[in-house]
Amino acid sequence: MRNFDLTPYRRSMVGFDRLFDLLESSARSAASSDNYPPFDLERVAEDRYRITLAVAGFKKNEIDITAQQNLLVVAGKKDATGQDRSGVLHAGIASRSFERRFELADFVRVDSADLADGLLRIELVREVPEAMKPQKIAIGSKEQPDAVNDSKTIEHAAA
Repeated sequence: MRNFDLTPYRRSMVGFDRLFDLLESSARSAASSDNYPPFDLERVAEDRYRITLAVAGFKKNEIDITAQQNLLVVAGKKDATGQDRSGVLHAGIASRSFERRFELADFVRVDSADLADGLLRIELVREVPEAMKPQKIAIGSKEQPDAVNDSKTIEHAAA
Protein backbone atom coordinates (compact mmCIF):
# COMPACT_ATOMS: atom_id res chain seq x y z
CA MET A 1 0.00 0.00 0.00
CA ARG A 2 1.22 3.48 -0.81
CA ASN A 3 1.63 6.03 1.99
CA PHE A 4 0.54 9.56 1.29
CA ASP A 5 2.10 12.57 2.97
CA LEU A 6 -0.70 14.85 4.14
CA THR A 7 1.63 17.53 5.53
CA PRO A 8 1.07 20.05 2.69
CA TYR A 9 -2.68 19.79 3.22
CA ARG A 10 -2.34 20.18 6.98
CA ARG A 11 -0.48 23.46 6.43
CA SER A 12 -3.08 24.97 4.12
CA MET A 13 -6.38 23.62 5.48
CA VAL A 14 -7.74 24.70 8.84
CA GLY A 15 -10.09 22.52 10.87
CA PHE A 16 -9.49 19.23 9.06
CA ASP A 17 -7.11 17.71 11.64
CA ARG A 18 -9.58 15.01 12.65
CA LEU A 19 -10.07 13.96 9.03
CA PHE A 20 -6.32 13.75 8.39
CA ASP A 21 -5.81 11.78 11.62
CA LEU A 22 -8.51 9.32 10.53
CA LEU A 23 -6.93 8.88 7.12
CA GLU A 24 -3.48 8.26 8.59
CA SER A 25 -4.72 5.85 11.27
CA SER A 26 -6.80 3.99 8.69
CA ALA A 27 -3.76 3.59 6.44
CA ARG A 28 -1.69 2.30 9.37
CA SER A 29 -4.35 -0.17 10.51
CA ALA A 30 -4.96 -1.43 6.96
CA ALA A 31 -1.28 -2.21 6.58
CA SER A 32 -1.10 -4.07 9.89
CA SER A 33 -4.50 -5.81 10.02
CA ASP A 34 -5.28 -9.32 8.90
CA ASN A 35 -8.76 -8.42 7.60
CA TYR A 36 -10.55 -10.94 9.80
CA PRO A 37 -13.47 -11.27 9.90
CA PRO A 38 -14.47 -10.14 6.42
CA PHE A 39 -17.25 -7.57 6.25
CA ASP A 40 -19.50 -5.65 3.88
CA LEU A 41 -20.45 -2.03 4.32
CA GLU A 42 -23.52 -0.88 2.42
CA ARG A 43 -25.75 2.15 2.16
CA VAL A 44 -29.36 1.04 2.59
CA ALA A 45 -31.01 4.46 2.33
CA GLU A 46 -29.88 8.07 2.37
CA ASP A 47 -29.36 8.09 6.15
CA ARG A 48 -29.20 4.33 6.85
CA TYR A 49 -26.20 2.00 6.62
CA ARG A 50 -25.52 -1.68 7.29
CA ILE A 51 -22.34 -3.46 8.34
CA THR A 52 -22.38 -7.22 7.75
CA LEU A 53 -19.61 -9.31 9.30
CA ALA A 54 -19.01 -12.99 8.49
CA VAL A 55 -18.70 -14.55 11.96
CA ALA A 56 -19.29 -18.23 11.22
CA GLY A 57 -19.08 -20.39 14.32
CA PHE A 58 -19.63 -17.56 16.82
CA LYS A 59 -22.65 -17.48 19.13
CA LYS A 60 -24.44 -14.35 20.37
CA ASN A 61 -22.80 -14.57 23.80
CA GLU A 62 -19.33 -14.70 22.21
CA ILE A 63 -19.71 -11.39 20.36
CA ASP A 64 -19.52 -7.98 22.03
CA ILE A 65 -20.64 -4.80 20.25
CA THR A 66 -19.63 -1.49 21.85
CA ALA A 67 -20.67 1.88 20.48
CA GLN A 68 -18.77 4.91 21.73
CA GLN A 69 -18.70 8.43 20.36
CA ASN A 70 -17.67 8.10 16.69
CA LEU A 71 -16.40 4.54 17.22
CA LEU A 72 -18.00 1.11 16.87
CA VAL A 73 -16.04 -1.87 18.19
CA VAL A 74 -17.09 -5.44 17.38
CA ALA A 75 -15.14 -8.09 19.30
CA GLY A 76 -15.49 -11.86 19.27
CA LYS A 77 -13.98 -14.29 21.73
CA LYS A 78 -14.57 -18.01 21.39
CA ASP A 79 -15.52 -19.88 24.52
CA ALA A 80 -12.81 -22.55 24.60
CA THR A 81 -14.27 -24.51 27.52
CA GLY A 82 -17.18 -26.08 25.63
CA GLN A 83 -15.28 -27.20 22.53
CA ASP A 84 -13.83 -30.62 21.88
CA ARG A 85 -11.66 -30.21 18.79
CA SER A 86 -9.72 -33.45 19.16
CA GLY A 87 -11.58 -35.16 16.28
CA VAL A 88 -11.11 -32.29 13.80
CA LEU A 89 -8.84 -33.35 10.92
CA HIS A 90 -8.84 -29.99 9.15
CA ALA A 91 -9.74 -26.70 10.87
CA GLY A 92 -10.84 -24.45 8.01
CA ILE A 93 -13.45 -22.49 9.95
CA ALA A 94 -11.66 -19.77 11.85
CA SER A 95 -12.32 -19.80 15.56
CA ARG A 96 -9.85 -17.18 16.68
CA SER A 97 -10.73 -14.06 18.59
CA PHE A 98 -11.13 -10.83 16.68
CA GLU A 99 -11.71 -7.12 17.10
CA ARG A 100 -12.99 -4.85 14.34
CA ARG A 101 -13.15 -1.07 14.72
CA PHE A 102 -15.31 1.21 12.61
CA GLU A 103 -15.02 4.99 12.72
CA LEU A 104 -18.48 6.52 12.68
CA ALA A 105 -19.37 9.96 11.37
CA ASP A 106 -21.00 12.53 13.63
CA PHE A 107 -24.63 11.80 14.53
CA VAL A 108 -24.43 8.14 13.42
CA ARG A 109 -25.82 5.70 15.97
CA VAL A 110 -26.34 1.93 16.09
CA ASP A 111 -30.00 1.12 15.50
CA SER A 112 -29.91 -2.67 15.88
CA ALA A 113 -27.78 -5.79 15.59
CA ASP A 114 -28.80 -9.28 14.50
CA LEU A 115 -26.93 -12.58 14.18
CA ALA A 116 -28.31 -15.14 11.73
CA ASP A 117 -26.77 -17.77 9.45
CA GLY A 118 -23.23 -16.83 10.51
CA LEU A 119 -23.69 -13.18 9.54
CA LEU A 120 -23.75 -10.35 12.05
CA ARG A 121 -25.78 -7.42 10.68
CA ILE A 122 -25.43 -4.06 12.37
CA GLU A 123 -27.88 -1.39 11.29
CA LEU A 124 -26.73 2.22 11.56
CA VAL A 125 -28.75 5.39 11.22
CA ARG A 126 -27.62 8.99 10.82
CA GLU A 127 -29.80 11.40 12.76
CA VAL A 128 -28.84 15.04 12.47
CA PRO A 129 -30.42 17.17 15.24
CA GLU A 130 -32.87 19.82 14.09
CA ALA A 131 -30.53 22.58 15.30
CA MET A 132 -27.78 21.27 12.98
CA LYS A 133 -29.93 20.86 9.86
CA PRO A 134 -29.83 23.57 7.19
CA GLN A 135 -32.61 26.10 7.60
CA LYS A 136 -34.19 28.38 5.05
CA ILE A 137 -34.13 31.98 6.16
CA ALA A 138 -36.95 34.12 4.81
CA ILE A 139 -35.97 37.54 3.59
CA GLY A 140 -38.21 40.10 5.16
CA SER A 141 -38.26 43.84 5.45
CA LYS A 142 -38.66 45.87 8.60
CA GLU A 143 -41.10 48.64 8.06
CA GLN A 144 -39.41 51.99 8.55
CA PRO A 145 -41.44 54.46 10.62
CA ASP A 146 -42.81 57.21 8.45
CA ALA A 147 -41.44 60.64 9.43
CA VAL A 148 -44.81 62.30 8.75
CA ASN A 149 -46.68 59.88 11.03
CA ASP A 150 -44.14 60.44 13.81
CA SER A 151 -44.56 64.21 13.67
CA LYS A 152 -48.34 63.88 13.87
CA THR A 153 -48.01 61.68 16.90
CA ILE A 154 -45.80 64.18 18.59
CA GLU A 155 -48.17 67.04 17.74
CA HIS A 156 -51.10 65.16 19.23
CA ALA A 157 -49.12 64.35 22.34
CA ALA A 158 -48.16 68.03 22.73
CA ALA A 159 -51.74 69.22 22.35
